[in-house]
Amino acid sequence: MNLKEASGVRPLATLLLHIDEQEQASVFLLLSIICSHDLTNSKYIEYLTKVRRTLTHANSEEEALMTIDSLKMLGIDYIFRQEITSIIDSFYVRHGETYMGHSRDLFQVTLAFRLLREAGYDVSSDIFDRFTDGRGEFNPSLSQDIRGILSLHDASYLNKGEDVLYKANEFAAKHLKSSISNLEPNLAALVTHTLDHPYHRSLQQYKACYHLSYRQGCFGRNSSAMEELAVMDFNLNQLLHQKELEQIASWWKNSRLAEELPLARDQLQKWYLLSTILLPDPQFSEYRIQLAKAIAFIYLIDDIYDVMGSLDELSLFTEAITKWEHPDIISLPHYMKACYKALYDVTNQIADRISQVHGWNPINSLKKSWAKLCNAFMVEARWFTAKQVPMTSTYLKNGVISIGLHVGLVHIFFLLGQGITKETVEVIESDPGLITCPATILRLWNDLGSAKDENQEGFDGSYVDCYMKENPQCSVDDAREHVMDLISKTWEALNKECFSSRLFSPDFIQASLNSARMVRPLYSYDDQQKLPMLEDIKLLLFGKK
Repeated sequence: MNLKEASGVRPLATLLLHIDEQEQASVFLLLSIICSHDLTNSKYIEYLTKVRRTLTHANSEEEALMTIDSLKMLGIDYIFRQEITSIIDSFYVRHGETYMGHSRDLFQVTLAFRLLREAGYDVSSDIFDRFTDGRGEFNPSLSQDIRGILSLHDASYLNKGEDVLYKANEFAAKHLKSSISNLEPNLAALVTHTLDHPYHRSLQQYKACYHLSYRQGCFGRNSSAMEELAVMDFNLNQLLHQKELEQIASWWKNSRLAEELPLARDQLQKWYLLSTILLPDPQFSEYRIQLAKAIAFIYLIDDIYDVMGSLDELSLFTEAITKWEHPDIISLPHYMKACYKALYDVTNQIADRISQVHGWNPINSLKKSWAKLCNAFMVEARWFTAKQVPMTSTYLKNGVISIGLHVGLVHIFFLLGQGITKETVEVIESDPGLITCPATILRLWNDLGSAKDENQEGFDGSYVDCYMKENPQCSVDDAREHVMDLISKTWEALNKECFSSRLFSPDFIQASLNSARMVRPLYSYDDQQKLPMLEDIKLLLFGKK
């Protein structure tokens, strides 16, 4: 974009002086979309400047934290990353573990707790003791404070295994449910949505759209600059996603893989959608496109093992991926060779690009991730052929790999290029908790449903099958309850990783969280074996299904 030709040049120049390089990348990208669609950027800059002033000139710490919360709820906090980090860091430096002092305001205390933990400060949950009686139960009088109870409900999902947060969740859920019938319709709908979709465990794009709708539906209030900025940002990102999807579609068509692998799933929009969920920030546009290609191969190779290859053919394919030799010198069935060659070429192209941008060639790490995936697929293929039902521990250890998430997160780590060192590369290749925890959540959620992806045949087995064979006295409902408990415990382990990690960047940590948050859209089938929530998110992000 030629900035001299864009309107609002002086405000833009002033604006860019006050934001970091990451924020500049996002703003420039969105402004280039404005210009390319004959729109004016003056309104965007006007709203952005007003919101920044509201954030940086708050009358109190509490007001600043509330503004940050609103920005996060509307999904535009990424634009103000530098200011938000500065405010929260300063807040913690001033108060440390004594934050909020002796405040008895449930909303203020829970909000500070949540924002500090989300920012990576491992603050104690003991602060909630002030709201409990001698038995550790929350004071029933708090149930009248709907705003405070909603905030307590959100905070309770940042649990790392703390008793007070278990009780907070139980208390908040109970009183929110009982309050719904007495609330005005818009607030009642918000409470219902919050109970169904807790903020910490939900996709931020999905929550942001709903929160914007709620705010706009509040009677007797005018739209704020923050809401106007959120609307513009939402629409601009939608245009950006459409452009990216066009690029992915062009790559997919030119690859001819749909013709070479006719029995494999052709779900291009879904593959790209997953990349937008994992890396939602506009500045990661190029990374999303590269990531979508890797995600496509996870699905394609899964189908080769599930529905296309014989055991002997799969053994050859696994060996080829493990050796990672040039496609011209390997011997494989034609359809496998076509897939292998495409994977080999794309992976090397991604590695070369990362090397150019970040100065580190990750080809060894990337090919190891593919070898690990294919070997896990091979284990499952042998189980299926032998009609073997493994022990739950054996199944889950392999299943955490065969779900394929480690491939995506390893690619994301190198695409981001943040904090790449010999130490972090060794850790990322060893599947740390930031990879295994969300992978476990995805595997268990996937196995809870009997439904398969559309157009997919074959059988992989499931954790539920293994558990019921090990525990023949238990019912299907007992097994599912056990799985849900495992998922909750794994979320707690993931929270512990996210709130205490100093080895990986905030963007990678967010990608890890987002990968766990995408389970409900991916695996919440309705009675028609469809995924309505996934379709809703497609509509939100692309403007069309």
